[in-house]
Amino acid sequence: MRVDLFDFDLPPERIALRPASPRDSARMMLVAGDRPFEDLRVHDLPGLLRAGDCLVFNDTRVIPAQLEGMRGEARIGATLHKRQGLREWQAFLRNAKRVRAGDRIDFGAGVTAIAGGRDEDGGVTLDFEGDEPVEVLLERAGRMPLPPYIASKRPTDARDRADYQTMFAREDGAVAAPTAALHFTPELMASLKGAGIENETLTLHVGAGTFLPVKADDTTEHRMHAEWGRIDADTADRLNAVRARGGRLIAVGTTSLRLLESATGEDGRIAPFADETRIFITPGYRFRAVDGLMTNFHLPRSTLFMLVSALMGRERMQEVYAHAIADEYRFYSYGDSSLLLPDVG
Repeated sequence: MRVDLFDFDLPPERIALRPASPRDSARMMLVAGDRPFEDLRVHDLPGLLRAGDCLVFNDTRVIPAQLEGMRGEARIGATLHKRQGLREWQAFLRNAKRVRAGDRIDFGAGVTAIAGGRDEDGGVTLDFEGDEPVEVLLERAGRMPLPPYIASKRPTDARDRADYQTMFAREDGAVAAPTAALHFTPELMASLKGAGIENETLTLHVGAGTFLPVKADDTTEHRMHAEWGRIDADTADRLNAVRARGGRLIAVGTTSLRLLESATGEDGRIAPFADETRIFITPGYRFRAVDGLMTNFHLPRSTLFMLVSALMGRERMQEVYAHAIADEYRFYSYGDSSLLLPDVG
């Protein structure tokens, strides 16, 4: 499909620079089948799902993966995006033309790395020196990797250490938050439990590639970035049991959805999974695992807008986004939410 079919105009003032407070007070648009849109709040969620449904969260934890350093007199910025080994990470570099394989980059606070070769995603391998775990080095020298559409408008600050982390964050490795889950609070989770709504977690380490633009003119020419995910056997069994007894699996965020679909066979059964996925979901895709999606509002011409268009229909999602813009919903990572239910029968 032509990529320009997934374009739309977004006024820059619609981009949220801070999250709602409290988190579950954010707005949420209910898009259920072909019914009229409903403008609600995230804390209304327990009344919108059925007892026996299951929300599926991503428990990845964002690491302070942005570094600023020097290679000689050249200033170099690095955003880590995928672990390669115990001390090696792939990174997207700013001012990358000033870096050659074998160069040492000094990121301050005693953190240095040796640049390696370029990878197929356009990044550079960084081999961190020393004996301390890389995560310890990042806590000392790194900062939270806010999306470029926020970082270009204000500096990262201490609030982002908490704001850009979900309440489910357990497994270190993400360089972007699974932002749909930023809206959840302990109070909301208690309300969901009281309504008989279950929850499960899986792990997909979100990479910086999620913010890369689709540069191709046609979706068939786009190469999707790789991300590592895991669903253990017990979780897979519980998720299959939900569907077997008639409950719905509602992915909280496109990361949870992409991993669920990657782990599910043609027979609709979710299998244990521990691997990279490059799944690219566009209109025409047949969903095998999920029955709905809670997600924020995405970038134009992005793989994520293509994904929601595959779930609900491209024309329908263009209508959804036009309504969101006109009604002043807040967009992107710190913005408002939507609950997308393709079948409300």
